[in-house]
Amino acid sequence: MMKISVALILILFAFKSYAVTITLFDQNQKPLSNAVVWLTPTNKVLMKAPSTDPFIMMQKDRQFIPHILVVPQNAQVEFPNADSIMHHVYSFSKSKTFELKLYREQPQTAITFDQTGVVELGCNIHDWMLSFIVVVDSPFYAITNENGNVSFNIEPDNYTLNIWHEGFTDFSQVESESIQITENNFSYSLKQAIKPIVAIDVDEFDDY
Repeated sequence: MMKISVALILILFAFKSYAVTITLFDQNQKPLSNAVVWLTPTNKVLMKAPSTDPFIMMQKDRQFIPHILVVPQNAQVEFPNADSIMHHVYSFSKSKTFELKLYREQPQTAITFDQTGVVELGCNIHDWMLSFIVVVDSPFYAITNENGNVSFNIEPDNYTLNIWHEGFTDFSQVESESIQITENNFSYSLKQAIKPIVAIDVDEFDDY
């Protein structure tokens, strides 16, 4: 039987991933929900290949679903229209400018998001339709729940903690901090204030 040295066992154990929960707080020390969180490892060896499956940003009931979609860089996103009416999807964002002119059902091709950043989406027909695609440089990403929590299976190491929230004064910007993951629980308080989000209701009298 092949013997494994103690040193090798320690090395294998040191690079074993485990569950880490990050809790995000706003400036008032209240848990912050619906924040996009992603970790970029300093050691690029820890990066894993992202999924090649396309992501979905649907239009249904004259809304974008989901409201916030997080994708890794170079991901493809499809924009199926589940409504019986036509939509005209567009973005003028610096990270990705594109336009899907009036269409029903499924556009012929998916859109590739090859630059990191925040992409704001709109519909040229329905002004209240608004959504965001956050393109990140890491496979470790999630959106905080109502308790401000996200969880990752990662290895202990140095990371850049990146945070984006729709309530940022400039929502094209990302808040980042260098951190060291050594324990199962980690908390972080935002340095910037979160402005209230004004919800825009669907126009029930719009026939288009």
